[in-house]
Amino acid sequence: MKVGILALQGDFIEHQAMLLRLGAETVEVRLPQHLDGLDALIIPGGESTTIGKLAETYGLMEPLRQFGEQHAIWGTCAGAIFLSKDARRPQPLLGIMDIMVMRNAFGRQVDSFEVDLDTPFLPASNGHQKTFHAVFIRAPLIESVWGSARSLAALPNGRIVAARQGRLLATSFHPELTGDDRFHRYFLEMAK
Repeated sequence: MKVGILALQGDFIEHQAMLLRLGAETVEVRLPQHLDGLDALIIPGGESTTIGKLAETYGLMEPLRQFGEQHAIWGTCAGAIFLSKDARRPQPLLGIMDIMVMRNAFGRQVDSFEVDLDTPFLPASNGHQKTFHAVFIRAPLIESVWGSARSLAALPNGRIVAARQGRLLATSFHPELTGDDRFHRYFLEMAK
């Protein structure tokens, strides 16, 4: 499996380390030609407006949209915002996933938090149960899903923090910042 990681800005190195540990080949994507030959793509956390503006500058917007028609894409945190059709404010978005997100829904950096999420779709392995310890840093919230998108995980109060639409995956949190590789395994299975 050859997985690209959008490396314009954000925490792409952490995703790369997790994928290499799982035996996947990785490519840092900065230009449209870097998408050639990839099986899947991860859009990491960072700052969604900056990612969008850089993607426009480097001519990546339309190639990324076309890539998403045929291949799996996973957006974490800012990447989830970038995938969405609606971020409740004007900014460059791929607009390929039927979700509406609210940026910084939980507050500023000092309001970052961790919580165990109910994730029955992830297998219990390596001592992990059917929950996933999620790290939220200036995280967005997936306010709504429609069309073929569906909620995968929610906070105890029911607010959606992970969604899937076919081969598109969005998480409000940062699985790459934990030692638990099950979300990355799940994504690799989606990409097959």
